Amino acid sequence: MTPFGIKDALDVIIVALLLFYLYRIMKESGTINIFFGVLAFIIVWVVASEIFEMRLIGTILDKVMSIGLIILVILFQDQIKRFLVELGNHKRWHFLRNILRHHRGHKDHSADARRWVMPIVYSCMSMSKSKTGALIVIEQSIPLENYEKTGDIIDAAINSRLIENIFFKNSPLHDGALIIAHDRIKAAGCILPVSHDTNIPRSMGLRHRSALGISQATDAAAIVVSEETGGISFAYKGKITSRMSSTDLEHRLSQLVQDE
Repeated sequence: MTPFGIKDALDVIIVALLLFYLYRIMKESGTINIFFGVLAFIIVWVVASEIFEMRLIGTILDKVMSIGLIILVILFQDQIKRFLVELGNHKRWHFLRNILRHHRGHKDHSADARRWVMPIVYSCMSMSKSKTGALIVIEQSIPLENYEKTGDIIDAAINSRLIENIFFKNSPLHDGALIIAHDRIKAAGCILPVSHDTNIPRSMGLRHRSALGISQATDAAAIVVSEETGGISFAYKGKITSRMSSTDLEHRLSQLVQDE
């Protein structure tokens, strides 16, 4: 019997980290039950074919696995894309990024990014008072170009008056989502994926479900202003927080800037 060495321990640790990371992403996307189902199937496959050496069952499960992997890639292409993007995220290579930035004399854009925080806060508070429904999405590491194409491209500087005009009740773009990327308003009237999470309160409408959906499918943050109550909600990493004050919203947006 081959002794358990350092390579084996490292192998187990890497697999455990990958499984934990996949678990976290699937949990945020609301597909955790499928994750457990696939994990259980893999365990049965390994036990049957490797431990007990059941040839017939092992052969059948081998065929199912080869086809199942293709099906899983098709069904979970958004989650797989998010996994790969976050794996190579610049936040995870912070030390190397700082070295390269110092070497190249690259300018930190966090000061410029802070400029868009207050215009968003002011516009949301103004729309909250007038009970104007709004849905604002802020891009992070994962590009939102596919969602931008579902609406009208604007590519304008972030301005509180422009945001309020876009979501004005008579505006043709007020029903869709506004997407902010690279410190600019990229598009408006965009269509987002809707979350089917059963834990969402019934009081939350389509805007809230869309905000939660985009936060589950990507790492973007989303702000919702309720048309019925004027309440402000914030969705990020598959979780939505309601009854946000202006201070709370400013704090959450400032955190996004610091994490860039």
